[in-house]
Amino acid sequence: MTSGWSIYVIVLVVANIVGAAWLLFWVRSTSGGASGKPQSLGHDFDGIQELNSPLPLWWVYLFLGTIAFAVGYLIFYPGLGSFAGVLGWSSVKEHDQDVAEAQAHYGPIFAAYAAKPISELTKDDAALHIGQRLFANNCAPCHGSDARGGLGFPDLTDNDWKWGGEPETVEKTILDGRKAMMPAFAPALGGPQGVESVIAYVMTLSGRKADAQLAEAGKPKFMQICAACHGPEGKGNPVVGAPNLTDNIWLYGGSHDAIAEGLAKGRFGQMPAHRDVLGAEKVHLVASYVYSLSHGSSN
Repeated sequence: MTSGWSIYVIVLVVANIVGAAWLLFWVRSTSGGASGKPQSLGHDFDGIQELNSPLPLWWVYLFLGTIAFAVGYLIFYPGLGSFAGVLGWSSVKEHDQDVAEAQAHYGPIFAAYAAKPISELTKDDAALHIGQRLFANNCAPCHGSDARGGLGFPDLTDNDWKWGGEPETVEKTILDGRKAMMPAFAPALGGPQGVESVIAYVMTLSGRKADAQLAEAGKPKFMQICAACHGPEGKGNPVVGAPNLTDNIWLYGGSHDAIAEGLAKGRFGQMPAHRDVLGAEKVHLVASYVYSLSHGSSN
């Protein structure tokens, strides 16, 4: 916090406390003062007078207590701009202390699991339970609590892996993240008609019905432009994260319109890195749990 903002906060806080105290004593002095007796406001109707009654003493003392508490709090704890309080307490120190205590308690447990290969951890129920809880807290918002994903988020329970499904590859994906890019190819394919022909050919790769003549026209375009990433047979390439087009697993949907949108506008997916979020030891457990989903805990 800059000195200017610090002064601004101090002035604002002090003004509020002083203003509250002044308001209390002003109201107290205009409603009976030290006498503690009600004062007439000069309004009388059918013998009923309107009075300005003093504040109850218990309420006044309670209000004074809150002001005293505020002053004491600001002396001992941060609240006055850059002044950290005489105790030197901060939420950062509290957090670091909690992290250090947790690390001292759980660190050896995570280290022991990190020394074991993923293939071995898939047989350890305790390790998988820890990995599942870490997954639920960090991965489920995108992949779902059942890890079956959704539109734009891959299903982790099948055997279809864009970047490879080996234990080490899964772990690397979680550690460092992935960036996928499908360029927009509509102009390169010759406009809407070219896009339609490639869609027809791509649909035949997964055994679906399509216009045979249109698919035949799309095959050369696929070989010239798309095969560089997806391969001449359309089976994908885990080196660049190009998906297999011969199955019926579609990250963004396999309908005609979904494929057309991908070809016309491209796709840009990103899996964030979790190395700094979880640390390598916890990622090792998450990777073990994820790997077990598609390979079974007994493999």
